[in-house]
Amino acid sequence: MDLVEMAYFTENVKEMTDFYRKLLNSDPVHASEDMAIFMNGKTKIFIHKIYTPGEGDLPPNNHIAFAVDDVDTACEEMTSRGLTLEVPPADYYWGRSAYLRDPDGQQIELTGKE
Repeated sequence: MDLVEMAYFTENVKEMTDFYRKLLNSDPVHASEDMAIFMNGKTKIFIHKIYTPGEGDLPPNNHIAFAVDDVDTACEEMTSRGLTLEVPPADYYWGRSAYLRDPDGQQIELTGKE
């Protein structure tokens, strides 16, 4: 498993973008009024404006994402170890992902390797 993403949902996209630009001393690889994406090695720092989810949309939760070879197999392994999936594997515009939470309630995404 490789850490591939840290996602932050905020009302302050511009301020967050400015902060990470200064912290990383680099410009985002993509930016708009509603989002910015920075790369730190192979890890994406994804800043996105908070939104009201529509039917079938995932809620805008801050999370980290780990890339796995096969999302379904990884989820079977996780549940066999006693972990509980919050959102089972499904296909999204970015690929196949599933979600669970750590004991402090932080959301973890398992996503397929690109």
